[in-house]
Amino acid sequence: MVIFPQCKINLGLRIVGKRADGFHNIETIFYPIKWNDVVEIIPSNATGKFSTSGIEIDGKSSSNLCLKAYHLLKQDFPRLPECDIHLHKNIPIGAGLGGGSADASAVLILLNQMFDLNIPIPQLEKYAATLGSDCPFFIHNNPMLATGRGEILSPIEVSLEDYAIALINPSIPINTKWAFSTLVLEQKEDVSLNEIIELPIESWQDKLINDFEKPIFSAEPEICAIKEKLLSAGALYSSMSGSGSTVFGIFEKKIDLKEKFPDSYILHWA
Repeated sequence: MVIFPQCKINLGLRIVGKRADGFHNIETIFYPIKWNDVVEIIPSNATGKFSTSGIEIDGKSSSNLCLKAYHLLKQDFPRLPECDIHLHKNIPIGAGLGGGSADASAVLILLNQMFDLNIPIPQLEKYAATLGSDCPFFIHNNPMLATGRGEILSPIEVSLEDYAIALINPSIPINTKWAFSTLVLEQKEDVSLNEIIELPIESWQDKLINDFEKPIFSAEPEICAIKEKLLSAGALYSSMSGSGSTVFGIFEKKIDLKEKFPDSYILHWA
């Protein structure tokens, strides 16, 4: 069976404080974006294999979140057969789009369906949370206000269906652990993301802030320049997604952006 995990963008990202467990409490809105990887799972009579295509993935296959998701369920459901898992990677890596987390959650969903494990959604969320802080969101793929480490989810009413969203990735991978280490926690305005998101999009720019932008733009001015170009091209709102390096712009309609960015950049419209 095949599943098509999609990525997300962050509408605002506040780092609320550091936790005793070493993680950070955050507040953000996860919004699903139609930019998909492909995951195929086939039962195998031999030892299961993991393979990839598309964008090259660094590191050992054994550390891939798709395999970790399989072995996580295998621990509690020993009857799971050996499986061949193939991942075709379209979503850029280290891009702030949650592609790896989406793939892992897709494996949980697909295994649950294929082998009638009857795992309820709340339990799937718990499995997902052990794989990554944003993994539970991808069990739902609906707009969510996320707090805690990103695993505490509340549905939120926001729709960008009437707009065109340009995503620009400069192929500069950003290490999430490093990004958190660069943060300087500052006092936040006492205005919730819930309140800001209800305002017209045209008023989001100075209110809906990603706290990672300041240190990452300082370290990688090229990423900052993408945001400036999107705004100058007429974006109603532009922001870096997650801990970068993808920057998105929300437009009233799709426009030609190819000449504004180098050919080495990835441009995707959603």
